[in-house]
Amino acid sequence: MRFNKPSLSISAQIALIEGRGMAVPDHGHAAHCLQHISYYRLRAYWLPFEDTAPAGEEHKFRPDTCFDDVLALYVFDRRLRLLVMDAVERVEVSLRGTWAHHLALQYGPHGYLNPLLYRRPDRYAQAFAKLIDDLDRSKDTFVNHYRNKYDDPEHPPIWMTAEVISLGQLSMWFSNLNLRSDRQAISKPYGLDETILVSVAHHLTYIRNICAHHGRLWNKQVTVKMALPKYPASLKLAMNHVVSGRLYNTLAVLGYLMGIVAPRTHWRHEVVQLMDSCPLVDAAAMGFPTNWRGLPAWNVN
Repeated sequence: MRFNKPSLSISAQIALIEGRGMAVPDHGHAAHCLQHISYYRLRAYWLPFEDTAPAGEEHKFRPDTCFDDVLALYVFDRRLRLLVMDAVERVEVSLRGTWAHHLALQYGPHGYLNPLLYRRPDRYAQAFAKLIDDLDRSKDTFVNHYRNKYDDPEHPPIWMTAEVISLGQLSMWFSNLNLRSDRQAISKPYGLDETILVSVAHHLTYIRNICAHHGRLWNKQVTVKMALPKYPASLKLAMNHVVSGRLYNTLAVLGYLMGIVAPRTHWRHEVVQLMDSCPLVDAAAMGFPTNWRGLPAWNVN
């Protein structure tokens, strides 16, 4: 089938959605949004307002569909993405520090580069090659200082490396550690089993990449899932074990981890406030269980 949809001016885009039944009270504001957000990006947020169209017919919107409601969902998703990115950043920084601190004390500043510490030589080789590439591209002052002052060992100590690698790379280094005792020691400050933290780190890498590319989180079907924790009890109770492919479980785990790495923040309260701010959001479609507000994990004031 050949693609034959024409390019449309913004005024034609407004006429198109109005013709399909969407009310556009303020054409000037709608034109501004379509100019700076784009028709295609906003389209994901008006899909819930569409009626099922008969085969071969144009899409139609349900009665009383308004452009302002579509924009409200878009703004909700943007705020959600910023909240999630804030939490992932704090968790990532904490994981970097915990990983580096344990391995530095256990094996010395450069011991992390010993291939014998790792289960899969191929994964170690891949991670090491990526590390060298990241270091070569780095313009950080501390990397340049190490290069200019030291030539043995060739590469920086782990606490410098931890500031250069991405969450995805950190997940690879951490998960590939040969000794379970090392993985457990890194996981201990978070009150999680190492298998769970390894899975969470991999999952959060996926979530972080969505956020970094300004992707949609609202109603997202999560493809890189994480293993659900069995303890602590409060976290196990907070998880939705029936619907695991939606964002709710991510939020529950991030809320738990934020309570550890940034206990003075009001992050979970902000999540509750955000959910309350947009009545159009279908919480169940995001994986929220019906009783989520009554769970200890979300009982924040």
